[in-house]
Amino acid sequence: MRTRPYEEHVTGGARIEYKVFVPSKKSAPAPGTDRLVDKIREGLFVTYLRNPMVGIDEVARHAGVSTATVSRALSGNGHVSPSTRLKVEASADELGYVVSSTASSLASGRMKNIGVVVPFLNRWFFSSVVEGAQKALLRGGYDLTLYSLTGGEAERRSVFEHFLLRQRVDAVIAISLELTEDEVARLHALQKPLVGIGGPIEGVRTLTVDDVAIARLATEHLLALGHTRIAHIGGNKDLDLDFHLPTNRRVGYEQALAEAGVVPDPALFQAADFTMGGGYQAAKQLLGSPYDRPTAIVAASDEMAIGSILAARDLGLVVPRDVSVIGVDDYDLAEFFGLTTIAQFPQGQGEKAVEILLDRLRPGQNRLSSLNTPMPFELVVRSTTARPGE
Repeated sequence: MRTRPYEEHVTGGARIEYKVFVPSKKSAPAPGTDRLVDKIREGLFVTYLRNPMVGIDEVARHAGVSTATVSRALSGNGHVSPSTRLKVEASADELGYVVSSTASSLASGRMKNIGVVVPFLNRWFFSSVVEGAQKALLRGGYDLTLYSLTGGEAERRSVFEHFLLRQRVDAVIAISLELTEDEVARLHALQKPLVGIGGPIEGVRTLTVDDVAIARLATEHLLALGHTRIAHIGGNKDLDLDFHLPTNRRVGYEQALAEAGVVPDPALFQAADFTMGGGYQAAKQLLGSPYDRPTAIVAASDEMAIGSILAARDLGLVVPRDVSVIGVDDYDLAEFFGLTTIAQFPQGQGEKAVEILLDRLRPGQNRLSSLNTPMPFELVVRSTTARPGE
């Protein structure tokens, strides 16, 4: 094969380069090769490499606007009408123009990067919040830097005392982390917008999830079906971190029972680790004896609820005839198992946090409100709950 020199095809003021590969004289040309080369020369068909040197001036000429307007439209800084922004974006896309992240950062003082701090990555809820945040950031033209605190207290100190302070992020989302006064003060001192997801954080805009109310709703659903011997599979004390989710869900469960005149029975509580395996083992303990067996289980997560369903089946029990099961989250497999659950829309929480931050990062916006924003949750009734014996 021999290669012709680069040839130029000019369109809309931009130079696009392409290579044409022509068979050597030693081999017969592939069928249609000559026609393909002719079409390329005629501009009817082009296989090309975009010229990496296309600049902002060429985008401005193509769109019929000033370079300043192009800069504002593509950076998101300053006012540009929606129609002009679309026109500039279309021209940039057609010409293959990509904004230099370094130049953009120097011009705007922003890194176009949001830091997300999460306690675990091996839990469906946390990974779903991160997924929602990432989708929203991609739509907004921002990158995501993820900090997982699975290494314990020393790693947490490093994140807040060093990594987040290197000015590599424009804002921070803290997922299910009860930030200390010192951590909040460090971030506020750097004038970095901060949004929390979970329980309330003093002085920080937080998307709050009412874990007490969630557990109450789950338990009230079972009470309304006529169950009174209701077990609870919650988190163990080792996982009672930050916003005390396991404790709060146990409180909600016990409140609902007490208001219905049912005395909570400590023997009907089993601690687990929010995994299917943990739920399976806990349910085996609760359901193993045929005497005084619970007729229903409130699991603090869908993963533990699914483990409970599998344990019941292995014990020869039929769900929901012999035992009803309800979870929390609306996990990906919940519908497959027909699991009744309390949906709390974790992806939506991640997207909402990003929406708040990006709005704050727009020029001219005031400081974030410290008000808490309650996040929605709802009962989703499927086939794992029914009246006792049905």
